Amino acid sequence: MTIAEWCVFGTLMLYLMTIASVKWISFRQFDNSRPRDPGFYQDPIRARALGAHQNGIEAFPFFAVAVLLAEFRLGPQNLIDELAVLFLIVRIAYVFTYLGNRPTLRSILWSLGFAINIAIFFLPALRAYLPA
Repeated sequence: MTIAEWCVFGTLMLYLMTIASVKWISFRQFDNSRPRDPGFYQDPIRARALGAHQNGIEAFPFFAVAVLLAEFRLGPQNLIDELAVLFLIVRIAYVFTYLGNRPTLRSILWSLGFAINIAIFFLPALRAYLPA
């Protein structure tokens, strides 16, 4: 497996752990028979964790497809790997800014992550213009 493929797995685990950790920490208040109870998410940190989790679900498909497409179409693997690692780092920072209630920085990180995804997606098309 490539580093980029491991980053796809890491991104998946990040968005799962974002919500799982809040549920685990608050296990006495969390009712597993009603996992989507809006009352549980009244607490501001839990609400932000849910938002970060949902955004991770939204961001994951494009990242996974971009990595797989870039690899399938023989984009430069070292650049795919580097951008994938950068994306994962940006997503980790994004989660922390979401939980820490830093909306401006969060939006900047989201935009940066989206730009990284676009770059990965178009690497095969730009292959001829990149150094070997």
